Amino acid sequence: MNKHDFRTRGRLQRRKADRNFDEGIQYSFSSEEHLLQSISSRLPLPKVLNEICSLLDCQIGKVVSLISLPGEDAGEHGAIAMNAALFGLYTFCSERLVGENDEPLGFLEMYCCAARSPNSGEFQLIEWAKCLAVIAIKRHNEATERVNCGMRSTWPVRGRLPEWPVSMN
Repeated sequence: MNKHDFRTRGRLQRRKADRNFDEGIQYSFSSEEHLLQSISSRLPLPKVLNEICSLLDCQIGKVVSLISLPGEDAGEHGAIAMNAALFGLYTFCSERLVGENDEPLGFLEMYCCAARSPNSGEFQLIEWAKCLAVIAIKRHNEATERVNCGMRSTWPVRGRLPEWPVSMN
């Protein structure tokens, strides 16, 4: 009996066009893993945020997303929305990115070619993208703070460790 099956040799393997729900989740998990590796390998923040937007656009389809930081000009947000409207796009989603204590970290803006709101599955993808963006922005901000303080290490600074109780025996 032949252990190896070579029947598909020389033929192109095509990916199934109709994926089931489980395959979609696996794709999301591998995408998340790739993005987390990008964040931990210290890729520039604009590149990581662009990757998040690109993945979100591909997962939802027929949308264009943009992540902006809070330091950017507020008039620029209005200009982007006006340009989107000029191209016939509608606001699909507009979400704040916040850290602990409601610290503003940025905005996720999404535009669509049809006036509609995200469905529950799309909303979950948006929340996933927001979480990844917050991780990337916080990581970038921590690294920037260390550089501004003159620290050489690019590793995350951990919070103060609690002191262990000393036994008096």
